[in-house]
Amino acid sequence: MADSHATEADLVRWSEALAAIARTGLGFTQSLYEQERFEEVLNVAAEIRMAAGRDDHRNGPADLVEGWLDSVGHGVAGYVTPKVAVGAVVGNDRGEILLIKRGDSGVWLYPTGWADVGYSASEVVVKEVLEETGIEAEPVRVIAILDGLRLGARGLPFYSLVFHCRAVGGRINPHPLEVQDVGWFAEDDLPEPLAGADRWKDQAFAAIRGEPVEVLYDAPRRPAWRGDE
Repeated sequence: MADSHATEADLVRWSEALAAIARTGLGFTQSLYEQERFEEVLNVAAEIRMAAGRDDHRNGPADLVEGWLDSVGHGVAGYVTPKVAVGAVVGNDRGEILLIKRGDSGVWLYPTGWADVGYSASEVVVKEVLEETGIEAEPVRVIAILDGLRLGARGLPFYSLVFHCRAVGGRINPHPLEVQDVGWFAEDDLPEPLAGADRWKDQAFAAIRGEPVEVLYDAPRRPAWRGDE
């Protein structure tokens, strides 16, 4: 192991994993004894999350535990899994990529959003790009499947399905609430701050140039919880 010190990202990931295990257990057990044990695990997970230095739960661990308990379902509905997001690497004929400046964080990224029930992943991509940017996009292929926690994302754990798309119409028209700005950018002239570019930039521009690319995904860690990237 190269580094024995836990990072903030480690603490958040461990906390979310423990909380998911505990909530899933609460969703399936009828034993009062097991319910008490799982609630203790949630309290430990909350303490770990607070140790990460996040300020998204200002009332402390109890506030976080209460939110987790409120989300517990029953049976299959109670099995806690990552949510699904979809992203779109949209290229144009000049080899540029379509990027948005997110309304919530002010960070630049390709268009992305949560998957909607009733839509296929590719249909969500088309809808998100049009809604956020005004550009009509045609999905070409999936180029990445990424774990949001390993990308350092805050909030809910999720998997991101990233599609390479071609721009086929429309015009720049930023969504008034979700987007601060939208633009086309060359590989050597990208805006800052740009979220997670070290993970997806090379893959994205290779796809835009028409080069054959394998699907990018997070390789298994050995061991999963303290292995090197």
